Amino acid sequence: MVGMAHGREERITPRTTAEVVDGVGPRLRALRSHRDVTLAALAKRTGISVSTLSRLESGQRKPTLELLLPLAQAYQVPLDDLVGAPRTGDPRVHLKPEMHGGRVVVPLTRRTGGVRSFKQLFPPRSPAGEPTLKTHEGYEWLYVLSGRLRLLLGERDLDLGPGEVAEFDTHTPHWIGNVTDEVTEVLCLYGPQGERAHVRSRPAGPA
Repeated sequence: MVGMAHGREERITPRTTAEVVDGVGPRLRALRSHRDVTLAALAKRTGISVSTLSRLESGQRKPTLELLLPLAQAYQVPLDDLVGAPRTGDPRVHLKPEMHGGRVVVPLTRRTGGVRSFKQLFPPRSPAGEPTLKTHEGYEWLYVLSGRLRLLLGERDLDLGPGEVAEFDTHTPHWIGNVTDEVTEVLCLYGPQGERAHVRSRPAGPA
């Protein structure tokens, strides 16, 4: 019997393994379609031939680590997510901090699309230099956990403290930084295609 019982790990059976292997091709095809990436572009990025990628997605080629590792790197997703491996029963969340533009970014979600969440740490006086407003696709929601955050949004200059929230369409020219001498800690929700976070301030009433 495959499953979780009273915290015990799932048993990995030959049937489970076969199901995982058979599901890799459709998962890869769906991921590539979602990212709107051509086979030719993916082949150039990974060094894997177009024919091999095509056979891998159709199930004619069995997935191997030599093929999956470059794909996981190209898509920037964990290998477990790429293959859809069954969970091992470990409840811990293994966060991997990353450095972006001088700030520490900790992804809090592992999903590849939709609204994603991050924890960001802005060092004192960062980013350095004169603020340069930028635009890009998406919608952003910021919550200041500690410290102070400066947000330049269009013609507005906002100073946000702990507990304050800002949300905005990232097509609006903006700049986010820490102009204080203390570290600023921020929770961020980001929708790459403009998805907004829906916040409910009170329980829904009766219909």
